[in-house]
Amino acid sequence: MEKVDFKKTHKHLYAPSPKDFVTVDVPTMHFLMIDGHGDPNVAQEYKDAVEALYTVAYKLKFTVKKTAAVDYVVPPLEGLWWAEDMSTFTQHRDKSAWDWTMMIMTPTWATRELYEQAVAEVTAQKDLPALPKLRLESYHEGLSVQILHIGSYDDEGPVLARLHNEWIPENGYVETGKHHEIYLSDPRRVAPEKLKTILRQPVRHASES
Repeated sequence: MEKVDFKKTHKHLYAPSPKDFVTVDVPTMHFLMIDGHGDPNVAQEYKDAVEALYTVAYKLKFTVKKTAAVDYVVPPLEGLWWAEDMSTFTQHRDKSAWDWTMMIMTPTWATRELYEQAVAEVTAQKDLPALPKLRLESYHEGLSVQILHIGSYDDEGPVLARLHNEWIPENGYVETGKHHEIYLSDPRRVAPEKLKTILRQPVRHASES
């Protein structure tokens, strides 16, 4: 049975250059999602959210494989990030002020029925505090600009400042959605200076109403 790897089939979305910002048109995709607030390094809410996401993502993968005879690589963890004062991202990096939606993409053949079956099985097997907050939802970004960041999460600030304060306005765009990160590396196994993270921002042309 062939195993689908979305990082390869959707390479234009998962393999940007670390040298230059590039625009992409991101289609509607389906995600397991959990909302939360606070510093991801210390907030228990964040740890609980990630645990629930991965547990259900893998349960859903095996449910799909058994039921629909289709196998796939579980996509990487992603996050939408925002705050009342967005300078906490680009300048002050005050993580305690951040709101977030952590998420993992699911293929279209992972139907809601299979999702609900996977959640029911996980609920019966494990006590996961964040599981009641989990949802399956479609998400559309459309036109976006992105770049590959190599290095520590704490070193993203200058790249984001350049994106928001220079590249976007200088190229005739305005922001339209939440800051989006895709985590291609496992921080438990990769040194901070070698972490690979896609930084993405939805935009539209400033001339559009």
